[in-house]
This record gives sequence, structure tokens and C-alpha cells, in this order.
Amino acid sequence: MRGVATLAHAVCVTGRPDEPALVLARATVDAVEAVDGFAGGVYLPSGTPGLLRLAVLTGLPGTLFRPWWRMHANRPFPVTEVHRTGQPVHLPDAEAAMRRFPQLMAGLPYPFGSLFEPLVSGRERFGVLMVLRPATPGRPVGPSDRQRLHGIATRLARTLDRISAEGVRMAWDEDPLCFQLPLSAPPPPSASPSAPLAPMTWNADEAPPAALTAGWDAEDVFGIRTAAGLLAAEQGEHAARPPSTRPPSARAQPVRAQPVRARTALTLPVRGVPGEARTLELVPAAGHHVSGALLRSRSDDATDRLPQALVGLDRLGRVVFANRSAVDLLGGPLTGRVLWQELPWLGGPAHEDHFRAAFMSGDAVTFLVRHPSGAWQSVTLHADRTGVTVQLSPAEQPVYAPESVMRPGGGLGSPADRATALYRPVALAIALTEAVTARQVSAVVTEELLPAFGGRQLAIYLLGEQHLHLAWETGFPTGFLDRFDGVGLDVRLPGVETLTTGRPIFFESMEQLADAYPGIPLDAHVGARAFLPLIASGRPVGSCILGFDAPRGFSPEERTVLTALAGLIAQALERAQRYDTESALARGLQAALLPRRLPVHEKVETVGRYLPGTEGMDVGGDWYDVIETRDGLLGLVIGDVQGHGVAAAATMGQLRSAVRAFALSGNTPQQVVSGTNQLLIDLDPGQFASCCYVLLDPVTGRAQAVRAGHPQPLLRAPDGTADVLDLPGGVVLGVDGEAVYPVTELLLEPGSVLALYTDGLVEQPGIDIDLGVENLRKVLVDAGPGQLAETADRLISEAGQATDRPDDIALLLAARPVAADRPH
Repeated sequence: MRGVATLAHAVCVTGRPDEPALVLARATVDAVEAVDGFAGGVYLPSGTPGLLRLAVLTGLPGTLFRPWWRMHANRPFPVTEVHRTGQPVHLPDAEAAMRRFPQLMAGLPYPFGSLFEPLVSGRERFGVLMVLRPATPGRPVGPSDRQRLHGIATRLARTLDRISAEGVRMAWDEDPLCFQLPLSAPPPPSASPSAPLAPMTWNADEAPPAALTAGWDAEDVFGIRTAAGLLAAEQGEHAARPPSTRPPSARAQPVRAQPVRARTALTLPVRGVPGEARTLELVPAAGHHVSGALLRSRSDDATDRLPQALVGLDRLGRVVFANRSAVDLLGGPLTGRVLWQELPWLGGPAHEDHFRAAFMSGDAVTFLVRHPSGAWQSVTLHADRTGVTVQLSPAEQPVYAPESVMRPGGGLGSPADRATALYRPVALAIALTEAVTARQVSAVVTEELLPAFGGRQLAIYLLGEQHLHLAWETGFPTGFLDRFDGVGLDVRLPGVETLTTGRPIFFESMEQLADAYPGIPLDAHVGARAFLPLIASGRPVGSCILGFDAPRGFSPEERTVLTALAGLIAQALERAQRYDTESALARGLQAALLPRRLPVHEKVETVGRYLPGTEGMDVGGDWYDVIETRDGLLGLVIGDVQGHGVAAAATMGQLRSAVRAFALSGNTPQQVVSGTNQLLIDLDPGQFASCCYVLLDPVTGRAQAVRAGHPQPLLRAPDGTADVLDLPGGVVLGVDGEAVYPVTELLLEPGSVLALYTDGLVEQPGIDIDLGVENLRKVLVDAGPGQLAETADRLISEAGQATDRPDDIALLLAARPVAADRPH
């Protein structure tokens, strides 16, 4: 990545009209309007490798969606898949999302549509543009919507590329900037001019006047800057364009730079003077300026006469209106404050999920709450693109009264409470099926199980030779758990006894833990702990410790769920241990079979590199070798066995030995490859491999090359230019015993470099392999005539930094020194 300043701080670094955060926000608003959405945002890479973070969010309360602020690149979510592959994902409804991304719907089980576009410019991947909109069951996302969204994403990516080139690193490490979605609509009919402030005019590239926004929330000021820039930019484009002769139905035409609907004014609710709700109306003014009028929303006498309590919320969850019954029931002042944060009895995991459902689906949502006075209220939420209306009315006490899952001693409560509390465990169960290594399993448990039950600490111990060894920890003081690492099964500790007895142990307070195990070291004096046995099909695997910062109870339902999840975790860890064992064996086998060093020759220099796939990927069958034949020639060979794991590594070893044996026997290049092909068919029918073999005369530089389904080599000439060779080649090895492998004559002049490589170096998901080969050719040219080892390191450096590399890589370079043809 280029640049010196992180994007999260770029607003204060640049101070220009195209401040990066505003660029993101304005593109998001354009995208939401272009496809009739109700919310949108942009995910960007963070400073932590493999982690995406939500940078901007509009149309939704940020705090309700905190679990989705961070996305790990290897997780099965639309955002991460789009970023990995560079391909868009368009999900018209919940059914389509459930088929492709069940883990997403486990946490957000509501009817909504979602569209995700990659932000790609050249080879740079900057993140993902996201739009949420009402579901369209049975109707896929139309081509016009796809075009418009793709056009906006492409322009945003190009802008980010330009900003990156100016010294801003495209990394986001802060909480998202959440702001109101500006609406191309007139102000509410209940709004009236707000004395004593008259309309104000300012340059849309600058912050609004302090006299207007003094004391306002930062998200409101940011929202105004976003809206002002959009309005002024569109007016400038409109003034520069000739009058359009296209009819209104031209909305479905190819992507335009301007939004779908012309904006003549924008309105957005703001939190102004405490106790008063305001609406800001923006209209364009001359010279790239905007004019803003602050309006006061006033309650209607008709709603004050209703016995039901009515509360109006904006799309950030802040109160903008409350009738007289609402003020009497809820107290005040509430205006400008987030309802479920100001009134905890309307919050908590269960009730926050009801608000999420309303914001996401637009359907009416009804649930029961208990007022602090003890009276029960029926709450109904009605949402649209402008906000949410909350209606509260008295209700009878239910037979089965719900309690918050967060209360010490409380249970999972009503069916709605239970469903909410189980969303994350369901996501955990799905994610565990995809985790491969023990570290991945532990990371999944950290990301899914702890948030589901409000935990803060996690430790996983694995059983080995009758001792428990610490495999993963988070949230505990540094070094605290070291004293328990390697304890035997005869030690009286809760983490040991939960495994030896097979029963979970719960402590609702640290006092209970200290009383049950006198003298046990404690990392805190306040909190709660759960010790879970990890047992897979009757076989002990280890133990899991969950820690909580405050005392809390564990209801029968919670204990049952945690115990069941512990079984899933144990099975995943056992599977991961088997994988780790096989992977270590395959890596060791492959390392033993690759050449420890290459022959040293005074007229030809050779350098080899091997790079395994990233953690969680099976070991592949890539290999290279340099063979000194009896007549003084050099055989250069590189190959790639299909598949992964021990079998692929073993086949690789057999093929390497076969090529070496055929070459040392004095066979021609065609005979070497043909013989290896027949051997592979005899050894393992159905297995196949690609290969490229070059027989080089070190003195003259003349070479004969044979290719069997392998990527074309690269040749850099002495003048610094490089070309992709065009070797005719034949089919991959192991397919056709009668296959013919033509020979191509080459000449390596002094100063030339020949590059042989496997496809892992040039293949990336969602990108044409020809583009990868071309990029490799450019890097070979840029490397110049330096040390060959440095050239090899440069060719694989970008691949080595990748966090998600599904294939291993082999690279073999051969160079003739400039003096190679001079007589001695």
C-alpha cells in the first residue's frame, strides 16, 4: 500500500474538499439512492492483516450493528467474499442470502435485500461498497440497478486510488462514521421556521457555520457536509450539461455520473438544542454554495389527544418527537437521545433485536416490555426510510414473562429472547464447520461465542499426554494463565475436573469460585466463570473457560446451550488436530523432497523459491529441481501435482525422482516428459500434474523446452525487456499415455533470465490468469539486472504478504552471466 497517513485520520490530514471520509459518505448516499435502498456503507481494510472494518454507515443506528463493524477476511460473509474475489454479490432477499451465506442470516434473520460491490482500481483492492434495500422475493436484482451500483463503485475506487497516490494509506482502524441518510423530500408538514436563526449560506466544500452547528453531534455535522457536497456537486454538473431530451423513463439507461433522481433539496433530522428536534433543509445556492434553513418539528395536537404513547425516531435511533402520553410514560427530556440507550428497559439484547428487525425489514414489529413501574406495555415499531414510529400501549401481564438474558440469575426468557440469544450460537455452529486449524477454531469461538453470552475472557486447553496445555487465550491478564499450562489431570482445578468428570461447572460470582477452590489464583475479584468440558464422541479433547466481567446467573437453557456448543467445539478441535498432524507430515515430506541446495555452475546461476499456502490450506504438490546431466547439460524442471495433502506431496516426490532418473539416463527432453507421463499413469490412474522441462547448454545458451499443461515461462532479455514464451506444449501428465510433447528451441543469451513458476504465483480468485502473468512479467522487468536471489524474492514478495493464499508457489530462475560467452 502506498502513502503515509491512515485514512481514518485523513480528514484532518488533507483538509481538502475531497476529504476521504466525505468521499466515502457521498458515494454511499449516491449508491443507496441509485438502487432505492434504505441504508449503506463502505468496508475498508484495517491496519490488521485480514481484517475489514466498517468505515461509514448511513441509514442505520451504528450501535445496533456493532457485531458487524469488523469482518475477518476468511469468514463466509458477502463483504469478505467480494473483497477476496473482486466479484460483486447481489442478494435480492433473505432466501437467496440464506442459500449462499447462512452465517449472515443467522445473525440478521430479517427480510431484506443486500448488494455488495468491490472497490477495485487496477491491482489495488480498496474495500467493498454495501447497500441494503427492501427485499424483492422471487425477483433478481435488475441489470439497471447492477449497472448503476457498479458505476458508482468504479468511480469511488478510482478516487480512492488517486487519494492513495497522494500519500493517504487506505486503512481504517476507527469506529465507523454513522450519519443520517439525506432525503430528497420536503420537510415534515409539522416543521416550522426555527427562530432566531435565519437561513445561512456557505461553501459546500467547507464546514457549515459554527453559528448553525454549535453544540451539535459530530455525526450531524458530518451528515450535513455529506449532503451539502452532494447537492452542490449535482447542481454544478446540471449547469454544465446541455438540456436533456430523454424522457423520465431513461432511468434504466447506462450508468451516469449524476444520481438517478435530480436533487433540488435535501432534508435531514438533526439533534439541535437539547429538548428540541430539528430538521435541516438544504437547497443549492450560486457558486458551489448551499443554503440551510433550520426547522423546528412540533407535535400535533391530534396526537396529544391519543391515549397511546407515540415516539418518533430518526434512522440513527434518536428521538425526534414524543406526544404527551409518551412524555408522561417515558419521562424526559428524550429528544435527540437514542431511545434504547436512554431507557434501558427498552434495550438489552432481546429488545435491541426487535429494533434491528424494524430498521432492516420495514415490517411492523410488536413485542412486550415491562415498565420500571411493573406495568406491562405492548410496543409496536413501524419503520420506513425516514425513521421509526414507536407506539406503546398498556398490555396484560403475559403468562410467561420475559427477562433479560443479561440479568444475573435471569434465564433465556421468552421465545423472542431465546431466539435472539441463540443467533450467535447458530452462527458459531456454522462457522465451526468451516474452521480448519486449531487456531481458526479458537478464533471462531472468540468471535461468536463470547458476544453471544456477553463474555469477555476465553481460554482453551487441549489434552496431551495426560496434561492440559494452553492453546488459546484472550481477555485474561498477560501471563496469568501460564501457571496452569501443562497441569496434570490429578490436580484439583475446575478446568481439570470439568474434563475428568465430563460435567460443566458454573460459578455465578468469583466468591463462589474461591469458596469451591480455596487458594486458587484469581485474575479478578468481580465476575463469573463457566468451565466447559471439550469431549468429542466420548474422547476427551480439553476444556474451555468462559469469563464474565460481572456476576451473572446461568439459566437451565443457557447451561444446555453452552454444554452442547462445547461438544461442537470439541469435535471441531479434534478435526483440526487431525488436520494439523497431516499438514505437518505433508509439509515435512515436501520439505524433505525439495532440493536442499541447487548445483553451482560457473556459467549458469539458478535460484529456487517455494512458498506454502497460508494457514488453513492443505499442502500442495509444487516442486522444482536442477539436474546436472552426464554430458554437462543442465535440466531445469518445475511441476505442480493436482490436489493437496500428503498424497500430493508423495506424488510430487515420485515425479521429481522420475524426471531426475530419466534425465540422468541421457534421454531427450521429449523422452523425459513422455516417460514421466506414462509412469504417473501407471502409479496413480486419475492423478495428474503439470510440468515444464528445459534442457540447457551452459556454454552456448541453447536450450530445448517441453511443456505439459504448465504456465508459459518468462524470458528477460539482456536489454531488460521480458516476454511470455509461446511453447506449444501438450496435455498435463497422467491423462493420456499416447500424448505427444513437442520440443521448442530457445536461446538464453548472456544477461538473460529464464523464469519458471507454478500457477499459484499468478492466480488470484476472480482475476484472469493472463493478467497475473502480465503483472509477473512487469515485476521481472522492474527487477533489473541485480542479484538473482533478490529478483526471486521480489517476484514472490507480493504473494508472500497475502493472508489468504489458497495454493502453494514454486519459482525457479536461471540466468547466464554476461561474461558466460567470453573465452577464458
